[in-house]
Amino acid sequence: MSKAIKNYTFSLPIELLNKLKKYSSEGHVPSVNSAVKEAIESYVKVIEKQNLYIQMKEASKDPMFMEDLDSVMYDFSYSDYEVTKENK
Repeated sequence: MSKAIKNYTFSLPIELLNKLKKYSSEGHVPSVNSAVKEAIESYVKVIEKQNLYIQMKEASKDPMFMEDLDSVMYDFSYSDYEVTKENK
C-alpha cells in the first residue's frame, strides 16, 4: 500500500462508532482511525483474492495459457523434486 495519506470523510452508524471508540479506549485497537484502516485493508484483500480467483478461472479456459503453464511446470519439475527430496 502507498505511504501517502489522504483525508476522507465518510459516515458510520453511531453504534458502530461507539464500539470502535470503546475498543480503542480498552486498548484493543490503537485508535478508531487505525481500526477503520485495518478493516478496509482486510476488505480490499478479500476483493483482490476474489478477483484473482475469477481471473485464474478464466485463464484456465485459455488453451495457450494452460499449455504455457504445463510447460513451466515441466521445466521446474526436476527442481521441485530436488527440493522435496532434500526436505524429507
